Amino acid sequence: MPLNPDSELARLMATLPQVGKVEWIGLRPARDEWMVEVESARAATEGGLQGDRYKGGSGKRGVTLIQAEHLPAIAALAGREVVPALLRRNLVVSGIPLIALKQRRFRVGEVVLEGTDSCDPCSRMEAALGSGGYNAMRGMGGLCARIVAGGDLRIGDEVVAL
Repeated sequence: MPLNPDSELARLMATLPQVGKVEWIGLRPARDEWMVEVESARAATEGGLQGDRYKGGSGKRGVTLIQAEHLPAIAALAGREVVPALLRRNLVVSGIPLIALKQRRFRVGEVVLEGTDSCDPCSRMEAALGSGGYNAMRGMGGLCARIVAGGDLRIGDEVVAL
């Protein structure tokens, strides 16, 4: 059932005064290859980030993001150190709750994205994080987004709800 846009809950969900920040950017050059950490990336409306294997794929998953604040929780639950490349998301973002950007447009640097769906962990997290890795990430896998307006994004860019 859709949320009544005039409800108190809708108003609360739309209130997002925080500004986030891009902490890390990674590209997946090919299936089963280690992610490449970069300082900046070019986003294209045709599907993804240049140099990422999902470029040109489904627009709903043009960019994947994960909450920086969730990394220590995932590490604690997995019982090991967690670096962003292990989790295979394109952007690590701090300071803004990503779940609040689901079904909303937001700006990352000069790029406009729209949160399309939760980015649930896949079975590869079991191999990446060890036994229980999949469950360690459940509920903290991040957000998938489509690219509405392309451009460049960089480490340090602001993340702002529109």
